[in-house]
Amino acid sequence: MEEIVYYIAVFGTIAFAISGALHAMNQRFDPFGVFIIGFATAVGGGTVRDVLLGQPVFWLVDPIYIYVIIAGSILAIVFRTRLNHLRKTLLFFDTIGLGLYTIIGVQIGLNAELDYVSCVALGTLTGSFGGVLRDILINQIPVIFKKEIYATVSILGGSIYILLQSLNVPNIYQQLIPSILIIVVRFLIIYFKVSLPTIYRN
Repeated sequence: MEEIVYYIAVFGTIAFAISGALHAMNQRFDPFGVFIIGFATAVGGGTVRDVLLGQPVFWLVDPIYIYVIIAGSILAIVFRTRLNHLRKTLLFFDTIGLGLYTIIGVQIGLNAELDYVSCVALGTLTGSFGGVLRDILINQIPVIFKKEIYATVSILGGSIYILLQSLNVPNIYQQLIPSILIIVVRFLIIYFKVSLPTIYRN
């Protein structure tokens, strides 16, 4: 179980690092800026999660995450000319990161023996806060605060993950089903342009 969670965390980190790096290049940042945005995107949610739980920050304990972020940023820079559909590529890696990181956050909450609602909240924070930090750093309104459905999908996936655990579904399916659900639902929402109504003052 722990090994599966670890590999999911690594894949989620590289996906978010690439997403952040691509956003930075879209804003014409220099290579250092690209790395910083990739780094913030990849570790932002997990860092806040660990601080809230009062446990060692994951990327300080295991430097493999830093190496993965560097690799992801370099890959994004090297292959930037081949990314003809930049928006689609951004959405792809951002959605992959959201799906994987949400499950990691929920599992860490369960390991800390938090109640289910807190676990889902922790998963949503882990999956979405890196993107919030990224958007703030590049001076954009975070996606999670706009009408685009983002955190809601994370909440759905986290809830499904807890349900599968309570039903004693095999570990591999506990991880895969909610992760894939988040990714697929997110892409369907984007494709069909489904959004929540905005609230504004007249």
